[in-house]
Amino acid sequence: MKKQTCFKLIMSIVISVGFFAPAHSQNKGDEQGMELGQLDLRRDSVAMQEALGGWWRESMESLDERMEWYNEAKFGCFIHWGVYSVPAGIWDERRIGGYTEHLMRAARIPLERYKNELVRPFNPVEFDAEEWIQLAADAGMRYFIITAKHHDGFALYPSDAYPYDIRMTEFGRDPMRELRDAARKHGMKFGFYYSHAFDWEHPDAPGNDWDYDNPGGDKLLHGAQWWLNYPQFLPRAANYVDHKSIPQILELIDKYEPDILWFDTPHKLPLYENIRILHAIREADKDMGIVINGRLARSSAIQLGDYVNTGDRAAFFAPVEGYWESIPTTNESYGYSRVDFSHKPVSHFVRLLASAAAKGGNILMNVGPMGNGKWDETDIAIFRGVGDWLKMNGEAIYGAERTDLPVQHWGVATRKGDLLYLHVFDWPADGQLIVGGLQSEVERAWLIADPERKPLAAVRTGAHDLLFSLPAAAPDSVNTVIALQVRHFRKSYPVRLLTPSAENVLAAFDSRLSCRNMKFGDGKVSRNYVHDWTCDEQYMQWDLRLAESAAYDIYIDYNTDSANDAGVVTIRIAGNSYEVEYTPQSGWNRVSTIHAGRINLDRGEFTATLKGKEYTGGQYMRPIAIRLVPIKEVLF
Repeated sequence: MKKQTCFKLIMSIVISVGFFAPAHSQNKGDEQGMELGQLDLRRDSVAMQEALGGWWRESMESLDERMEWYNEAKFGCFIHWGVYSVPAGIWDERRIGGYTEHLMRAARIPLERYKNELVRPFNPVEFDAEEWIQLAADAGMRYFIITAKHHDGFALYPSDAYPYDIRMTEFGRDPMRELRDAARKHGMKFGFYYSHAFDWEHPDAPGNDWDYDNPGGDKLLHGAQWWLNYPQFLPRAANYVDHKSIPQILELIDKYEPDILWFDTPHKLPLYENIRILHAIREADKDMGIVINGRLARSSAIQLGDYVNTGDRAAFFAPVEGYWESIPTTNESYGYSRVDFSHKPVSHFVRLLASAAAKGGNILMNVGPMGNGKWDETDIAIFRGVGDWLKMNGEAIYGAERTDLPVQHWGVATRKGDLLYLHVFDWPADGQLIVGGLQSEVERAWLIADPERKPLAAVRTGAHDLLFSLPAAAPDSVNTVIALQVRHFRKSYPVRLLTPSAENVLAAFDSRLSCRNMKFGDGKVSRNYVHDWTCDEQYMQWDLRLAESAAYDIYIDYNTDSANDAGVVTIRIAGNSYEVEYTPQSGWNRVSTIHAGRINLDRGEFTATLKGKEYTGGQYMRPIAIRLVPIKEVLF
């Protein structure tokens, strides 16, 4: 397809769906969060299929076949490793903030100095591909992705297509080949991260605005959507795509036969250039077998990858349709950092993995090896801890699917065939676990940790709920899994059952939004909110029920987009209204809590809504959750 024809096509699609490119971001991906009602034009848009041609239809017809192994795997290893792993966040004796793989940009290191001081001396003599793959396998990971070229433009493999590569270093080996061979030996799927749109080496690529006057960098030369304001750069960007990006991607396909390709920062190029790259891959991949992630070609309205990528380092997941993946990392940097000691515990990743599987997604867990080729011992301990949990409980993760159960206060659930798995994060103190909404007939239930599979007693507490009697102590305080053998799955009752004896969190991510213009945050800590709430008609709603009367204190957790955002919102629960006046609360990882009042609720079904009344500033608060905390006395 000619570039001009493709450009006209994409612009027509842009106009038809009212798409505007995402705001500028230097973080991985666009970190804009998931937009409610995001249009998925992969399957159901005849116009899109006709516009892109037969290659697009063919790739979509084979989507489920291509994704079969991926959907079964659920858990992968992400590796960010390169010459930036040697300084590891320190440059000229000062700490450089942010992701360490962004060192060149963050420290504005001139290209020649980067080559002389980082590229040429690079010699990771302790690198052992077998050891890396074994660590991933021991963690229970089923696929492995490594940075063949990151934003610094340097290829970690011998590239005849564009020889700014590993042969310039003292290392003298091909680590990509060694890793590919080790992965094949262990039966692990293998692929590459390739920075297709952001390149700080090439004089015609977006991003480097310290050596060149190029758009797409921190200076925002010509704006975030530079192709609209600076069309004279388009031929240069096309030159970069034609002579570096596409040739190197095709080279990786030809030399290493990857199972998956992972791309990033598509907003640095106009959409039609990203689609040209996608087309080139599909033409080279005659069997349509390579899985392509969602950050090659996308917008807020168009998803052209095989699956959706959520925001980086998410701790919470908004609802996503179809195949999707989240990319946590052991600390807060993807590349190795000598100054970041914010490693999460094993429990964080165990629950994250279960939560993702329960919503139909995968976890691609990142580690940044050191510049000498070894892994940090802290990272190794985290990987081994997750692997130990999976050795016991992996059947509840691998190949598991989402269920239609409503939110449960004790944890999450996954399903595989005729088995339903309950992932109990919060063990009931009285040993009584109620599964709300489960209308299916359960033949037997047992703890996965119990080698004898002794049956657990269960009784119905009504048409919609099932009560299990559990041991007093949880076998696993992080995530105990209960397996249920189901005779015949029936549709679950969709209304969430509240508990009168423990805190109920009505998460913003679990709400039904009244308007597609409202958006979910990217899921990082304190960013699991709803934003772009700008008018009184917009609201969030939760459908709830109680099996017995209960009394609660009502709290709302929130933050604000700026120091000017303040206002009044109304919480309405079962006909009771509470006006909440809030003040600004902005800043990273900052959350405010307001006590809205107390309520006594009778048994039965009701709704809870959060609606705006008035605000100053750019938008209403960014609500994270309404919390109902039990109180002992009956009110009124």
